[in-house]
Amino acid sequence: MRLTRKISLFAAAAVFTASTAAFAAPTFINVLTGGTSGVYYPIGVALSQLYGQIDGARTSVQATKASVENLNLLQSGRGELAFALGDSVEDAWNGVEDAGFKAPLKKIRALAGTYPNYIQIVASKESGIKTLEDLKGKRISVGAPRSGTELNARAIFKAAGISYDDFARVEYMPYAESVELIKNRQIDATLQSSGLGMAAIRDLASMVPLNFVAVPQEVVAKIDSKAYQAGVIPAGTYDGQDEDVPTVAITNILVTHEGVSEEVVYQMAKLMFDNLGRLANAHSAAADIKLETATSNLPIPLHPGAERFYREKGLIQ
Repeated sequence: MRLTRKISLFAAAAVFTASTAAFAAPTFINVLTGGTSGVYYPIGVALSQLYGQIDGARTSVQATKASVENLNLLQSGRGELAFALGDSVEDAWNGVEDAGFKAPLKKIRALAGTYPNYIQIVASKESGIKTLEDLKGKRISVGAPRSGTELNARAIFKAAGISYDDFARVEYMPYAESVELIKNRQIDATLQSSGLGMAAIRDLASMVPLNFVAVPQEVVAKIDSKAYQAGVIPAGTYDGQDEDVPTVAITNILVTHEGVSEEVVYQMAKLMFDNLGRLANAHSAAADIKLETATSNLPIPLHPGAERFYREKGLIQ
């Protein structure tokens, strides 16, 4: 009897310990961003700090090659939240192999549409580049291979009737590395897809006289994707930029995956929209994140946790 009772007590203790451990298991929230000199990274850091308020959450921030890598990482469960360009999200859902997706990524879910990325094409003044046509025969960096930026470059140049073969040299380098190549006169121009006021171009503009190359509206109209809209880089965004620059804007989307719990995603949406001021302090681009446009033109389904949040706010029925 005593032995049986001891065994029962041990069994009960084991069950209690296991259930307590399961209840206390931490919730990991890894935020996938982009290069540290871009816009995704500082906003991602600010979000991770906010998400530390979620009960049991352990947060981290991962610098990546941005959109395409982020979406593939989410699909494989190696992150809980990621920044990505709208056109890349659409390509991921549809499994566009040429865009970096070997199969449709059907586990990804939207948390929110956020601020727009702007295509920012800058060239050293000494290169003489002032228009898209002037880029022909010049040396350019178009972002990391098959990154969101590089996919944007392909779409824009195709609409302008330009191919990579028209350039003297094409480098596939991220933001900061591209800027260093211009500083060292190893390339003439770079195309970067980012929020306004990005650190890499601010740094370059403070050291090298630049021309800001416009993407005319007639070129934007020829791009075969609804994700691309006409936009403007306002005068004074960077040193030496005295006039508005017409360009292309693409919405950024915060993406999660179906394996993240409804409650955690609900809290992530709520904390973000309750603290937009903190995000704008992290980077001015976040000032363009608006609750009223968070569910507009999303190319993938909302996560149930995000859907619950937006229903409470009256954005969806």
